[in-house]
Amino acid sequence: MKWLVLLAALFIGGCSHDLEPTQEDLKVMWEQQNVFPAHYKDDLLAFLRTYLNDPTHIKEAQVSEPVRKKMGLGERYIACVRFNARNTDGRYLGNKEGAAVYVGGKFNRYVTEAREVKDFCKDVPLAPFPELEKLTR
Repeated sequence: MKWLVLLAALFIGGCSHDLEPTQEDLKVMWEQQNVFPAHYKDDLLAFLRTYLNDPTHIKEAQVSEPVRKKMGLGERYIACVRFNARNTDGRYLGNKEGAAVYVGGKFNRYVTEAREVKDFCKDVPLAPFPELEKLTR
């Protein structure tokens, strides 16, 4: 009897491979993950605290509100950030730019590749980001 149940489960499971999602299904699932990141600054601060060699004494910090930008199958919420941080020797190296990508309302990844950041952050207004300038270790 156990073998019969196992065989039936394998047969039914094997049929499910015919039900692969269509391109339209994938687009709908992608779009359902576009939730505005209400705590985008907190998520970004938590990431940058661990990402930067020296997260203290940051100058000229700016951030944008999350905006939807083309990415992958559709769009994602992206927040652009610019700041001047110190290296391990304590020297400022000039402004760095990045883009935080959010999925399902949560921080997903940080983009630093210049071409991508330029595409994502073109014409996106930045505002002061004093919380980043007050970061501690």
